[in-house]
Amino acid sequence: MIAFISVAIAVCFSVTGELLLKAGMNDVGVLSLHNFFSVVGRMMTHPKILIGFGSIGVGAVFWLAALSRADLSWAYPMLSLGYILVLLFSSIFLHESVGLTRWIGVLIIVVGVILVSRS
Repeated sequence: MIAFISVAIAVCFSVTGELLLKAGMNDVGVLSLHNFFSVVGRMMTHPKILIGFGSIGVGAVFWLAALSRADLSWAYPMLSLGYILVLLFSSIFLHESVGLTRWIGVLIIVVGVILVSRS
């Protein structure tokens, strides 16, 4: 049970971090070879990006806690819960368009996670 809770917390922090990174990059702009140094400079000081990296780091600590308690072959598939949350929250908070095909894909992932969690 502690392993599952650790994975769930790791996923939540990682998803939050990814959403913050995306929101920060929406603010900063597109990174390319043409503007690499100026955009990287803005990235290094943007609060959403910094907090996003911090959140992913905290998620990594909980992931290590999960790995210390569970088989990798069980824990790693549980990370796919993050796909579901990213899809949902990208739609809600980032106003991304999520089509039917993506939702069907997520449902397939959910079924797979349920099967893995019962093994």
